[in-house]
Amino acid sequence: MAAALAVTLIIGYAVVDPPGPSSPWPAWSAWPVAAVVSFPVAVRRRRPRAMLALACAAATVVTVAGAVAAGAIWVSFVPTVLVLYLVACTTSIAWSAAGLAACLSAAVTAVLIFYAQVFPGLAPAHSPSELPQAWPIEIGAIAVLLTAGWATGTAVRWNRQTTARLVGHLAETAVADERRRIARELHDVIGHSMSLITVKATVANHVADARPQEARAALAVIEQTSRSTLAEIHRVLDLLRSDGDPQQARLPAPGMADLPELAAHARSAGVEVELTVREEAALPPAVAMSVYRIVQQALTNVITHAGPARCSVTVDVDGRQAVIEVVDDGSRHGRPPRQDRSGHGLIGMRERARMYGGAFDAGPRPEGGFRVSARLPYNPDGTTP
Repeated sequence: MAAALAVTLIIGYAVVDPPGPSSPWPAWSAWPVAAVVSFPVAVRRRRPRAMLALACAAATVVTVAGAVAAGAIWVSFVPTVLVLYLVACTTSIAWSAAGLAACLSAAVTAVLIFYAQVFPGLAPAHSPSELPQAWPIEIGAIAVLLTAGWATGTAVRWNRQTTARLVGHLAETAVADERRRIARELHDVIGHSMSLITVKATVANHVADARPQEARAALAVIEQTSRSTLAEIHRVLDLLRSDGDPQQARLPAPGMADLPELAAHARSAGVEVELTVREEAALPPAVAMSVYRIVQQALTNVITHAGPARCSVTVDVDGRQAVIEVVDDGSRHGRPPRQDRSGHGLIGMRERARMYGGAFDAGPRPEGGFRVSARLPYNPDGTTP
């Protein structure tokens, strides 16, 4: 609306006080004419294509009718330039190029008709102008403005599309990297499980005749461990591809017992952490590791984006699912909170929850701060429900 008003004033002033001969229309008509020509600018965002046609048609009509002044015809096409810029930003290059060609053709035709039929009948200007009134100058100015508006809009559209593609590629890369990292972490759990199965199978084989009770106990361990390991292998195969990653050093998998150490690290960074863990049943190693990683990333986000702050971490395990909630109250030292935490950390946490068929949610709180919640369902043997 502000742009339309500004253009209206510019066009009206150019008609009232032109550089060349005045328009044969009454002086008061300059403002209604300017308003009509500038109207498409006010509503260009609703229907850009229709407003481009309307702006070009209005400028062409007022030019042919002699409602504009010699030497200032190009000003009446400024609204067309503004709408053409928006069209080039939001439509295909073929459509916007066709619009540019149509506008140029209409403008050239209107200017030639004006100088052939209207200009010879105008009264001479009261004072000589430094700007000569000639159709090549008018056509050249209009062509430069229209081309510049179209080129700028096309460049903006290309930049937006390139940025969108880059953001999508980065998101896909982040997901792939996180899945490979999950595979490396699960490697320790699966390797440990297979080693345990091998040992128990060896024991059962040697004591099957002499101590059948011990053999049956070993077979029970093998059964439970193999079910859990098979479930982890299926998750990895569903999420990951074999891409020849280099072997990583074997590290102990973190779990629930390491959560207090995470809280201590966050406290040393200035975040007041209240940790509550309600564990009614032991978690399978892979689930416990995912819980640890989600809490770790959530606390890292608090330290990075909100610290110093107050934060509560709640982990509730009931034998069927692990529920995680990390809530902070935002910065308490006057620093503006950074609510946009849409980086790769959230992508990784969401992937971990999805691996178990769970749910993940993260976002700013109405009362201030940020909340992260995740639910990881599982069966006692480690399989997905």
